[in-house]
Amino acid sequence: MPSLNRVQLIGNLGRDPEARFTATGKKYATFTLAVNRTWKSATGEKQEHTDWFMINAWGKLGDFAAEYVTKGRLVLVEGRLQTDRWEDPKGETHYRTTVVARSIQLLDRRPEEPEEVEAPIDEPVE
Repeated sequence: MPSLNRVQLIGNLGRDPEARFTATGKKYATFTLAVNRTWKSATGEKQEHTDWFMINAWGKLGDFAAEYVTKGRLVLVEGRLQTDRWEDPKGETHYRTTVVARSIQLLDRRPEEPEEVEAPIDEPVE
C-alpha cells in the first residue's frame, strides 16, 4: 500500500539556525518555525494561534540555512515528519516530532540571495 509523509509550512523563524553535529560527525542546522493561523469563533470573534515547529536541515541545506536564514525571516519549508522516542532516567517515555527539511525557500528574499535550496538526492537526510 502506498504511503506519504510530506509537510509544507510557511512561517517565520523563531530563532537563528543553530549548527550542530551528530555523534558520528554529520552536520545539521536546527531552528524553530512559527506558523500563524486565524479563524472566527462561533460568536464571530477573531481568534489567533501560533503553532511552533522544530526544523532540522542536513548537509548543504543546513549550510544554506545557517548562512541565509535568520530570526524573523519568512520561509517555505518542505520536508517530512519524524518522531523520535526515548526514555528518561526515570523510565518515562517521551516523544518529539520534528520536520526534516527537504527544501527551504526564502519568501522575503533579498536580490543577492538564492531563492531556494533543496537537499541533493544522493545526500543522506537523517
